Amino acid sequence: MRRRMATACCSAITLSLGATACGGGPVSAGGGEKELSGQTLSVAAVWSGAEQKNFQKVLDAFTEKTGATTQFTSTGDNVSTVVGSKIEGGNAPDVVMVPQVGVLQQFAKKGWLKPLTPATGKAVDAGYAPVWKEYGSVDGTLYGLYFKAAHKSTVWYSPEAFAQAGVKPPTGYEEMLKSGRAVSDSGLPAFAVAGEDGWTLTDWFENIYLSQAGPVKYDRLARHEIPWTDPSVVKALTTLGELFSDRKLIAGGQKGALGTDFPGSVEKVFGPDPEAGMVYEGDFVAGIAKDQFGRKIGQDAAFFPFPAVAGGKAPVVSGGDAAVMLKDGGNQKAAEAFTEYLATPEAAAVWAEAGGFLSPNKKLDVASYGDDTLRATAESLIAAGDAVRFDMSDQAPAAFGGTKGVGEWKLLQDFLRDPSDPAATAAALEAAAAKAYQG
Repeated sequence: MRRRMATACCSAITLSLGATACGGGPVSAGGGEKELSGQTLSVAAVWSGAEQKNFQKVLDAFTEKTGATTQFTSTGDNVSTVVGSKIEGGNAPDVVMVPQVGVLQQFAKKGWLKPLTPATGKAVDAGYAPVWKEYGSVDGTLYGLYFKAAHKSTVWYSPEAFAQAGVKPPTGYEEMLKSGRAVSDSGLPAFAVAGEDGWTLTDWFENIYLSQAGPVKYDRLARHEIPWTDPSVVKALTTLGELFSDRKLIAGGQKGALGTDFPGSVEKVFGPDPEAGMVYEGDFVAGIAKDQFGRKIGQDAAFFPFPAVAGGKAPVVSGGDAAVMLKDGGNQKAAEAFTEYLATPEAAAVWAEAGGFLSPNKKLDVASYGDDTLRATAESLIAAGDAVRFDMSDQAPAAFGGTKGVGEWKLLQDFLRDPSDPAATAAALEAAAAKAYQG
């Protein structure tokens, strides 16, 4: 079925330079006569596979609009190291899609970044909730444009497993655990937990903490203004430990979870031989369920919002990739044009149609998304406005919140292995955080 274009004003979007951005004025990328013809724009990002292919469609649309040739480099997960080595080698990319707030701040404080243009700033003010500008800014200067977002407060489930257990999508955390035990009693463990990938465990903690402790405490902990030994942290770990310690709720128990990576956790729910009824993670679960296992999203793979914990509000935790311009990039004009283009609903619509993508740009019509489930997750993200909180581990120094085998990732894996002492885990987290933030 053909999708409707992003808004009525874009019902006939053209990729000429005079195209009008949905809900805004003329797109400034490149000027009026393909002024970037003959020039090359280099872009680096963590993406590979399907994500890289879909982002290439955005790059191709930019080429059609401006005449610029594009070169893409996949950095892998260690963006900071790869970009740093390229800068030292005199081969800096023009634009980097940065996946962590902490890394964006690190780049800015090292003096690697050029502020975004006033035109991009105006587009952000008009199309984004203020929280996204805050996450893209350092000391009041806007360096990062959040082009791609993730909704990390979604729990994915098998409707067949729920039907067999006689349960419906829950609205509260305790109800979710009760429903999970009913699923287990009907023949499947409740959750596939991707404990081999420590980042998934940070996401579990963050949703519980945001709902239990509230956004003010969440922000303070993210900035390390309160210690990880704070009672609110111990309370959230205790709540998470109730799940981790219940073998009926976790496929394979703690040992099985620690041997399951993120794609494997999705396979355990939506693969050919289901081993669990639910998997918690972001909207990107849908892409794996659909592309790798042929599930029809909304029919035999569905989601419910991460439920509110014990009287708190339902959390909305997000992540995202921000476009930044490097000072040492060789083509500043193309970089400015590209970041201005990414700020338009037109650019977001290209990837939204391809799938596996959410935009924080509220001017993008949700009709641009390819299915009802994506539209629902996009609407939830936009509706949350400033209540959205960015992934806490992504705001931390990478040594604490974003490195395999150390810091928060490792300590929460240890907690999954033995969740009997939340206070001791909190103390270990504080020791690691204090060292990383001081460094």
